[in-house]
Amino acid sequence: MRLIGLAVILSLTLAPLAVEAQTAKVPRVAILSTGNPRSAPIFQAFEQRLRDLGYADGQNLTIEFRNAEGRTDRLPGLAAELVRLNVDVVVVASDPATRAVKEASAKIPIVMVSVNYDPAELGYIASLARPGTNITGGIIPSPRVDE
Repeated sequence: MRLIGLAVILSLTLAPLAVEAQTAKVPRVAILSTGNPRSAPIFQAFEQRLRDLGYADGQNLTIEFRNAEGRTDRLPGLAAELVRLNVDVVVVASDPATRAVKEASAKIPIVMVSVNYDPAELGYIASLARPGTNITGGIIPSPRVDE
């Protein structure tokens, strides 16, 4: 797991929110997951990194968890709910969750963590170098098969 990359993404995403937090607005980070995000190691590492950066859920940050309980058909409704809550950023770790949030909002930043698919190939971004959309994050490169 590349927590350094995650830290950079979080810093870039949450830095503007820190300024807002000084004006009494508490940043709202959403996590949309197909399964239970609190038990997934990637989300545990995500929360730990937030704490390392000085953010604590319920103190100077609100984390909105949404769990589709293994039913990907629930993701669009959960994504729409997060958009209605006007969250500041949505964190996803799967193709179906990314798609659901992308279809729900073109404005709310979406941060993909530890995904193992090519977001450019799926049309979520223009390219890894220049995403050109509200989606960013880190991917786990597929292993190359040498012939």
